[in-house]
Amino acid sequence: MIDQATIDRILDAAQIYDVVSEFVTLRKRGVNYVGLCPFHDDKTPSFYVSPAKGLCKCFACGKGGNAVHFIMEHEQLSYPEALRFLAKKYGIEIKERELSNEEKAAQSERESLFVVNQWANDYFRHTLRQTEEGRNIGMAYFHGRGFRDDIIEKFQLGYCTEARDALAREALAKGYKKEYLVKTGLCYETEDHRLRDRFWGRVIFPVHTLSGKVVAFGGRVLASATKGVKVKYVNSPESEIYHKSNELYGIFQAKQAIVKQDRCYLVEGYTDVISMHQSGVENVVASSGTALTAQQIKLIHRFTNNLTVLYDGDAAGIKASLRGIDMLLEAGMNIKVCLLPDGDDPDSFARKHNSTEFQDFIREHETDFIRFKTNLLMEDAGQDPIRRAELISNIVQSISVIPEAIVRDVYIKECAQLLHVEDRLLVSEVAKRREKEAERKAEQRERERLRHTSATQPTDGTQAPAENIPAPTADDLPPEDSTAPHSDGLSTPPPPVEAADGYTSFIPQDAKEGQEFYRFERLILQMVVRYGERVMCNVSDDEGKEIPVTVIEFVTADLQQDDLAFHNPLHRQMMAEAAAHLHDEGFRAEHYFLTHPDPVISRLSTELISDRYQLSKYHYKNQKIVTDEERLYELVPLLTTSFKYAIVSEELKHMMRALQDPAVAHDETQCNAIMQRYKELREVQSLMAKRLGDRVVLSF
Repeated sequence: MIDQATIDRILDAAQIYDVVSEFVTLRKRGVNYVGLCPFHDDKTPSFYVSPAKGLCKCFACGKGGNAVHFIMEHEQLSYPEALRFLAKKYGIEIKERELSNEEKAAQSERESLFVVNQWANDYFRHTLRQTEEGRNIGMAYFHGRGFRDDIIEKFQLGYCTEARDALAREALAKGYKKEYLVKTGLCYETEDHRLRDRFWGRVIFPVHTLSGKVVAFGGRVLASATKGVKVKYVNSPESEIYHKSNELYGIFQAKQAIVKQDRCYLVEGYTDVISMHQSGVENVVASSGTALTAQQIKLIHRFTNNLTVLYDGDAAGIKASLRGIDMLLEAGMNIKVCLLPDGDDPDSFARKHNSTEFQDFIREHETDFIRFKTNLLMEDAGQDPIRRAELISNIVQSISVIPEAIVRDVYIKECAQLLHVEDRLLVSEVAKRREKEAERKAEQRERERLRHTSATQPTDGTQAPAENIPAPTADDLPPEDSTAPHSDGLSTPPPPVEAADGYTSFIPQDAKEGQEFYRFERLILQMVVRYGERVMCNVSDDEGKEIPVTVIEFVTADLQQDDLAFHNPLHRQMMAEAAAHLHDEGFRAEHYFLTHPDPVISRLSTELISDRYQLSKYHYKNQKIVTDEERLYELVPLLTTSFKYAIVSEELKHMMRALQDPAVAHDETQCNAIMQRYKELREVQSLMAKRLGDRVVLSF
């Protein structure tokens, strides 16, 4: 792990102009620089760089941050990888914390496996280009497939000789350990303890990680040797560094094109990816013949929300991949499908067409996945009523996993027309599926809560009394929510979830960004990040001595006074860290969070402070503009009061819904606990309403 002192040195050395100008042509504009944004198809310069503040930002797509964030986005690297990238650029030695003996051993083994793989990759490439057998057999095969030399070099293709132990002998002679040759899968050990090459007599396709490290290999037996061979491709086995479900072939070469085009093409095999690159279509990856996994979907979703799956018309292959595409829908991705002409796969089609022709064909023939799946299954079902019923159930399942309600509604109406059924039937079926899934997740959360409760429940059986708690009236009930209807027409939320840090709430995490309390919560955090260590007011102690109070201290104490906290777990973590480090020597909240080792926190911090540095288009003569910093004593209390009123109001609404749940109503212990908390929050709500002036307590 890189220590904080080294991170600070890297950030101090990495001048934002120097870093960005290597990738973007910048022109001076006032005290800043401007250029075309590298993250979207920018027509007019919208990417601004502020050397004075060390920040960059595109005012069209919103991407930006400090030098580390820019490298992370542009090169698609992790936070530590981006730090190492900049450290290498500026000649800074990386100092990492001392690892335990177990961590050292694990790290040493992983690094050793990567080193062996890199050596093997160089060996295969050298064999392909520099040996007579490689040129006559391996290179001849690649040229026969139509691959140019620059494409062969781009994908680092190689060749392994017919000798069954050539790589093993060479590796051992170079000093590489036998155990690592076996663990990487480059070699295997026979019963008589001799090493044999796994990929002998095959052309080699290396598999790269997102950062470009060689993590595995695929070897294809040559065309002249395929007779009688059942398995044409041999792949590296799973290892400490390689998990097939986590990797996508071609992602290293495609990542920047995917971001630029805001679309990814998904194909099946190595040669499909390579041929499409050669034709000029570079935003393509392959699942390497396996069904998509959740990890692969996250990898694609990291770069784009739009995916087009290219099929070669093989009905069996298409049907086998439908489950994986349902997982893509559940991730909220926009999925389209394109069938290539009969007899063509992406490899052969790409060799016949250039980039423009290929992409024009896709645009003209691609269709959304739900329509495609409906038409595909309708052909199989024919007029058989049982199979048509199964078809409807299958389509309903795909629609039900889509997270966006508007998108679901559009697909329901479209499928109702295609299937010749009433849309209300599909609406009902989709609602049942979603309700069932919500109940499953709620039961899972309840089991987790009960496990936690059983671990912390007093052994004497005592329970907090629920005396003098006013029973909720009909006026307290929230309005009906039809997003997840039950058979009785009511919407029952999941039970409250207690987070690892002890925070418990009835308000669901989903869609919290649209709530009023979340807006105030983010504004308060913005004040903490910008001005956390600044003194905003003074208070008198018992002896009349004035004590300065910082923004962090005020916010922490004000929320604790009413036993409240931020709803977002990331916001809670940042608030807790701010309070914990406030009295550290030289602590500045802005610098602390901007240089935070967690890239999610540092990126959010950049967003929270970036708009402060936007220059106004207008200037006023003889008029002093009052800044937020000068009004901290006024702004911060107003924000915390507004936040508390809003979150308490929302919490009360969800608590009342929970009390309508029959399971809660018949559980006296749980019901009393909720009502006790309900009473406390009503008092807080009333107090906050008075503080806000003429604002009154609303009944839901």
